[in-house]
Formats: sequence, C-alpha cells, structure tokens
Amino acid sequence: MSHTHDDHPHAHGPDCGHIAIEHNGHVDYLHDGHLHHPKGDVVEEHTLPVDGNNPATCTPAHDCAGHDSGHEHGPGCGHPAVPHGDHVDYLVDGHLHHPHGDHCDNHGPVALA
Repeated sequence: MSHTHDDHPHAHGPDCGHIAIEHNGHVDYLHDGHLHHPKGDVVEEHTLPVDGNNPATCTPAHDCAGHDSGHEHGPGCGHPAVPHGDHVDYLVDGHLHHPHGDHCDNHGPVALA
C-alpha cells in the first residue's frame, strides 16, 4: 500500500539520519511514524504488510526485552512508530512490538538497511 506524500522537502537517502528499513526489495526511511520511499521527484508513503514475516497475531508470552516491564508504547514512548497493516507498531531491538492489553505482541522482525 502506498500513496504520495505531498510537499516533502527532506531528501531521504543513506545519510539522511532516518532509520532505513528494507521492504519489498527496496529501502524505506522511517520518518515521524511514516515509511517514506523516495521515488523520483515524489515521496511515497508505504506500510509494512501483515504477512508471514510480520503477522498481526496476539503473542502474550512474548518477552519484551528492550524495555522495562511497565513501559507502554505510544506517541513519545521513545521507540520509533512503524505503520504495519491497519495499525501502528513500535520498533524495539529489530522487531515490531504492538501494545495489546497488559502485554506487547511480537509482530515480527524488521530488516534494517
């Protein structure tokens, strides 16, 4: 899924300072909770698909290494937000955490570029 991000003055690339994520055979840049993909003169907004690599299942036994047990994911939590399917996950130690009730679900690994 993608659409064009209008009026984006920042040029994404290997030294732009944003987290680079490999996605569908290309590199996207994580910028303010969006996956930006530079494509010519435009920037497309992408979303990681829900699939076998990044499922959207409940995993209540997931050990949330990478943060304290009382940590709650959300805006300003300190972990980058990543669009995943129809929701937002948070990047923690190379994988997607999804807040779900009293635990975090593991929505799979992310390949950093």
